[in-house]
Amino acid sequence: MTPTIRPAEPHDAALIHRFVSELAAFEREPDAVEATPGSFAEALFGVPPAAEAVIAELDGEAVGFALWFHNFSTWKGRRGLYLEDLYVTPAARGKGVGRALLIHLAGIAIERGCARFEWSVLDWNQPAIDFYRSMGAVGMDEWTIQRVEGQALAKLAALE
Repeated sequence: MTPTIRPAEPHDAALIHRFVSELAAFEREPDAVEATPGSFAEALFGVPPAAEAVIAELDGEAVGFALWFHNFSTWKGRRGLYLEDLYVTPAARGKGVGRALLIHLAGIAIERGCARFEWSVLDWNQPAIDFYRSMGAVGMDEWTIQRVEGQALAKLAALE
């Protein structure tokens, strides 16, 4: 059984929300999801869309998704493709779904002239790290992610 990948459609917003909630639970942050099916619908299908998504299916059943957006490399002078989330249901893992999603997104990146295809992975998720390395990914260990959100973001915006 070969996975099929299709573009997400507006009716998939609740499914994507469910997958994101399952991913958050796997990543030990079950209460962190603030997004709603409505916010996913707006982000993915609003004008302009903030992100894009695809759904992976096995035998017509949705078993995973990938959600991405474009970033930009000033050093390369071209946009990149940033994978925000990739999730495969536990029952579908090991069946080529994650591989199919990465290959599909790599194809989109090439088709759109992207200089890079990037994503983050939690440092404790060794099975995912090993999988990504097997697909040709290289860790950017010398870089760390910086984030400002919530009250800290409001405070920073208020600085003069």
